[in-house]
Amino acid sequence: MSVLRLAGRPLLASMFVAGGINSVRSPQDVTPVAEPVVRPIRERVPLLPDRTEQVVRLNGGVQVAAGVMLALGRLPRLSALALAGTLVPTTLAGHRFWEADEPAERTQQLVHFLKNLSMLGGLLIAADDTGGTPTWLWRGRRTARELQREAGLVRRTVRATAGPAATIGGIRAKLPG
Repeated sequence: MSVLRLAGRPLLASMFVAGGINSVRSPQDVTPVAEPVVRPIRERVPLLPDRTEQVVRLNGGVQVAAGVMLALGRLPRLSALALAGTLVPTTLAGHRFWEADEPAERTQQLVHFLKNLSMLGGLLIAADDTGGTPTWLWRGRRTARELQREAGLVRRTVRATAGPAATIGGIRAKLPG
Protein backbone atom coordinates (compact mmCIF):
# COMPACT_ATOMS: atom_id res chain seq x y z
CA MET A 1 0.00 0.00 0.00
CA SER A 2 1.29 3.44 -0.85
CA VAL A 3 2.11 6.00 1.83
CA LEU A 4 -0.53 8.33 0.38
CA ARG A 5 -3.26 5.73 0.80
CA LEU A 6 -1.96 4.81 4.24
CA ALA A 7 -2.24 8.45 5.38
CA GLY A 8 -5.13 9.60 3.21
CA ARG A 9 -7.75 7.04 4.17
CA PRO A 10 -7.67 7.76 7.93
CA LEU A 11 -7.67 11.50 7.23
CA LEU A 12 -10.71 11.18 5.00
CA ALA A 13 -12.45 8.90 7.48
CA SER A 14 -11.80 11.03 10.57
CA MET A 15 -14.64 13.49 9.93
CA PHE A 16 -17.14 10.66 9.54
CA VAL A 17 -16.05 8.83 12.67
CA ALA A 18 -16.27 12.01 14.76
CA GLY A 19 -19.59 13.11 13.26
CA GLY A 20 -21.02 9.61 13.46
CA ILE A 21 -20.15 9.32 17.15
CA ASN A 22 -21.95 12.63 17.78
CA SER A 23 -25.03 11.41 15.89
CA VAL A 24 -25.12 8.13 17.80
CA ARG A 25 -24.65 9.78 21.20
CA SER A 26 -26.88 12.83 20.72
CA PRO A 27 -29.30 12.30 17.83
CA GLN A 28 -31.69 14.86 19.29
CA ASP A 29 -29.20 17.61 18.36
CA VAL A 30 -29.69 17.03 14.63
CA THR A 31 -33.16 15.45 14.52
CA PRO A 32 -35.03 18.74 13.86
CA VAL A 33 -32.68 19.63 11.02
CA ALA A 34 -32.80 16.10 9.58
CA GLU A 35 -36.60 15.74 9.61
CA PRO A 36 -37.30 17.46 6.24
CA VAL A 37 -34.79 15.18 4.50
CA VAL A 38 -35.54 11.96 6.39
CA ARG A 39 -39.31 12.09 5.80
CA PRO A 40 -39.19 11.70 1.97
CA ILE A 41 -36.41 9.11 2.20
CA ARG A 42 -38.42 7.09 4.73
CA GLU A 43 -41.40 7.11 2.33
CA ARG A 44 -39.23 5.57 -0.41
CA VAL A 45 -37.31 3.19 1.87
CA PRO A 46 -39.81 1.46 4.16
CA LEU A 47 -37.05 -0.48 5.97
CA LEU A 48 -35.93 2.68 7.78
CA PRO A 49 -37.09 3.23 11.37
CA ASP A 50 -40.22 5.31 11.95
CA ARG A 51 -38.60 7.89 14.20
CA THR A 52 -36.19 10.43 12.73
CA GLU A 53 -34.01 10.15 15.82
CA GLN A 54 -33.46 6.45 15.09
CA VAL A 55 -32.62 7.19 11.45
CA VAL A 56 -30.06 9.78 12.59
CA ARG A 57 -28.56 7.23 14.97
CA LEU A 58 -28.46 4.59 12.20
CA ASN A 59 -26.78 7.06 9.83
CA GLY A 60 -24.22 7.86 12.53
CA GLY A 61 -23.58 4.18 13.18
CA VAL A 62 -22.93 3.55 9.49
CA GLN A 63 -20.55 6.52 9.44
CA VAL A 64 -18.61 5.22 12.44
CA ALA A 65 -18.38 1.64 11.13
CA ALA A 66 -17.54 2.57 7.55
CA GLY A 67 -15.17 5.32 8.69
CA VAL A 68 -13.21 2.94 10.90
CA MET A 69 -13.09 0.35 8.12
CA LEU A 70 -11.87 2.95 5.62
CA ALA A 71 -9.25 4.23 8.06
CA LEU A 72 -7.97 0.69 8.63
CA GLY A 73 -8.02 -0.14 4.91
CA ARG A 74 -10.61 -2.93 5.36
CA LEU A 75 -12.96 -3.10 2.37
CA PRO A 76 -11.99 0.48 1.54
CA ARG A 77 -14.00 0.73 -1.67
CA LEU A 78 -17.20 -0.51 -0.06
CA SER A 79 -16.57 1.65 3.01
CA ALA A 80 -16.08 4.74 0.84
CA LEU A 81 -19.35 4.03 -0.99
CA ALA A 82 -21.20 3.59 2.30
CA LEU A 83 -19.81 6.90 3.56
CA ALA A 84 -20.79 8.60 0.31
CA GLY A 85 -24.30 7.25 0.73
CA THR A 86 -24.55 8.75 4.23
CA LEU A 87 -22.98 12.04 3.21
CA VAL A 88 -25.63 13.03 0.68
CA PRO A 89 -28.62 13.16 3.08
CA THR A 90 -26.39 14.58 5.83
CA THR A 91 -25.35 17.43 3.55
CA LEU A 92 -28.88 18.09 2.31
CA ALA A 93 -30.20 18.15 5.88
CA GLY A 94 -27.43 20.03 7.63
CA HIS A 95 -26.29 22.64 5.15
CA ARG A 96 -29.36 24.08 3.46
CA PHE A 97 -27.69 27.36 2.54
CA TRP A 98 -30.53 28.26 0.18
CA GLU A 99 -32.88 28.55 3.17
CA ALA A 100 -30.64 30.81 5.27
CA ASP A 101 -31.93 34.37 5.73
CA GLU A 102 -28.80 36.13 6.96
CA PRO A 103 -25.89 36.57 4.50
CA ALA A 104 -23.29 35.45 7.07
CA GLU A 105 -25.19 32.27 7.86
CA ARG A 106 -25.82 31.63 4.16
CA THR A 107 -22.09 31.98 3.45
CA GLN A 108 -21.17 29.66 6.33
CA GLN A 109 -23.67 27.01 5.21
CA LEU A 110 -22.47 27.32 1.61
CA VAL A 111 -18.88 26.74 2.74
CA HIS A 112 -19.93 23.62 4.68
CA PHE A 113 -22.03 22.42 1.74
CA LEU A 114 -19.08 22.78 -0.63
CA LYS A 115 -16.76 21.11 1.90
CA ASN A 116 -19.10 18.13 1.97
CA LEU A 117 -19.19 18.05 -1.82
CA SER A 118 -15.40 17.96 -1.78
CA MET A 119 -15.44 15.08 0.70
CA LEU A 120 -17.98 13.31 -1.53
CA GLY A 121 -15.55 13.68 -4.43
CA GLY A 122 -12.75 12.20 -2.32
CA LEU A 123 -14.99 9.30 -1.31
CA LEU A 124 -15.91 8.60 -4.92
CA ILE A 125 -12.23 8.56 -5.86
CA ALA A 126 -11.53 6.23 -2.93
CA ALA A 127 -14.41 3.99 -4.01
CA ASP A 128 -12.85 3.69 -7.46
CA ASP A 129 -9.29 3.16 -6.17
CA THR A 130 -8.15 -0.41 -6.77
CA GLY A 131 -4.78 0.16 -5.12
CA GLY A 132 -2.96 -0.71 -8.32
CA THR A 133 -4.56 -4.13 -8.73
CA PRO A 134 -6.69 -4.82 -11.78
CA THR A 135 -10.45 -4.68 -11.38
CA TRP A 136 -12.64 -7.76 -11.71
CA LEU A 137 -13.98 -6.40 -14.99
CA TRP A 138 -10.47 -6.03 -16.43
CA ARG A 139 -9.51 -9.52 -15.24
CA GLY A 140 -12.65 -11.01 -16.78
CA ARG A 141 -12.07 -9.33 -20.13
CA ARG A 142 -8.44 -10.42 -20.15
CA THR A 143 -9.40 -14.03 -19.37
CA ALA A 144 -12.00 -13.97 -22.16
CA ARG A 145 -9.39 -12.72 -24.66
CA GLU A 146 -6.95 -15.43 -23.57
CA LEU A 147 -9.62 -18.11 -23.98
CA GLN A 148 -10.48 -16.81 -27.45
CA ARG A 149 -6.80 -16.89 -28.43
CA GLU A 150 -6.39 -20.45 -27.13
CA ALA A 151 -9.57 -21.58 -28.91
CA GLY A 152 -8.18 -20.15 -32.16
CA LEU A 153 -4.92 -22.03 -31.60
CA VAL A 154 -6.82 -25.30 -31.03
CA ARG A 155 -8.91 -24.67 -34.17
CA ARG A 156 -5.79 -24.05 -36.30
CA THR A 157 -4.10 -27.13 -34.85
CA VAL A 158 -7.10 -29.31 -35.65
CA ARG A 159 -7.29 -27.97 -39.19
CA ALA A 160 -3.55 -28.45 -39.73
CA THR A 161 -3.63 -32.07 -38.57
CA ALA A 162 -7.02 -33.05 -40.02
CA GLY A 163 -5.92 -32.96 -43.66
CA PRO A 164 -2.90 -35.27 -43.30
CA ALA A 165 -4.85 -37.56 -40.98
CA ALA A 166 -7.66 -37.88 -43.54
CA THR A 167 -5.15 -38.62 -46.29
CA ILE A 168 -3.49 -41.35 -44.21
CA GLY A 169 -6.90 -42.77 -43.32
CA GLY A 170 -7.87 -42.88 -46.99
CA ILE A 171 -4.65 -44.66 -47.93
CA ARG A 172 -5.10 -47.24 -45.16
CA ALA A 173 -8.67 -47.89 -46.29
CA LYS A 174 -7.44 -48.74 -49.79
CA LEU A 175 -4.78 -51.15 -48.60
CA PRO A 176 -5.72 -54.80 -48.53
CA GLY A 177 -6.34 -56.41 -45.35
